Amino acid sequence: MTTWNAEVPPELAPPTRMGKVVGALRVGAMLLLTLVGVLLFLLGRGLRAVFGRFIVFHFFVARMWSRSCLWLAGVKLVVRGKPIRSGSLVANHSSWLDILALRSSRLIYFVSKAEVAKWPGVGFITRITGTVFIERRRSEAKRQEAMLRERIAHDQLLCFFPEGTSTDGLRVLPFKSSLFSAFFSEGKGADILIQPVSVRYTPTQRSGLPANFYSWWGDMGFEGHIWDVVTRSFRGTAEVTFHDPVKASAFADRKALADYCQGVVSDGFNVLAGISPVQLGSDDADTDPDVDAEPA
Repeated sequence: MTTWNAEVPPELAPPTRMGKVVGALRVGAMLLLTLVGVLLFLLGRGLRAVFGRFIVFHFFVARMWSRSCLWLAGVKLVVRGKPIRSGSLVANHSSWLDILALRSSRLIYFVSKAEVAKWPGVGFITRITGTVFIERRRSEAKRQEAMLRERIAHDQLLCFFPEGTSTDGLRVLPFKSSLFSAFFSEGKGADILIQPVSVRYTPTQRSGLPANFYSWWGDMGFEGHIWDVVTRSFRGTAEVTFHDPVKASAFADRKALADYCQGVVSDGFNVLAGISPVQLGSDDADTDPDVDAEPA
């Protein structure tokens, strides 16, 4: 998988002594929440297997874990629009924080590169929470497309990052149309809802942090970036805009759908950045969408 390296990560001043103390406390709290959350999630999965689909408390646990970790990262979540309940979200990608911000809003199953499944700790969590792992090999394309269509057919809400890599959070890269192939069969678009989503992070002006502070890209270390965030982030903002959904069947091919979604996400991203007065898909802010249970 290609990693975006077009910009050099910012050089940050060493964290203050107080920042290190706060960071250590935040990391400790995140680890404790993660341990408790994983145990409760596994308990819920076990009970659901025995007693049936009405056992859903562990999905609420996963959502609360995301919100709590985002808060511990010093980031406030603002959501505009309503996420769909099944189909697929397609969003720009700039940080591991995207997972927390998006899953705080709705039960979502992420589509991720296969390498993530092997990451220590993170791989285990992503596997048990239903992440779909894909290989970027032609020999795997048909099997993976069928798997994605099956998950959507079971009314699960998937989330793609069609840029194919994370960026510095100051732009939206062109969407790779190959990731939209699961929505087309025999040259025709399926009757599946696709919802573009724009995500943007903003540090407070008082923090003196660069605009791309929350972004994680290129050769930046994962653990190092987490430490940077927990020691320096206070009252930052994650803004998520869920735009109007469309059906894949309304588009001639996957490239047309990819181009359309990229345009909507990019326009929405620019609105959040104050660059363009393009109308958002919804003007109604909603910081607490309804909790939904897993449909399958």
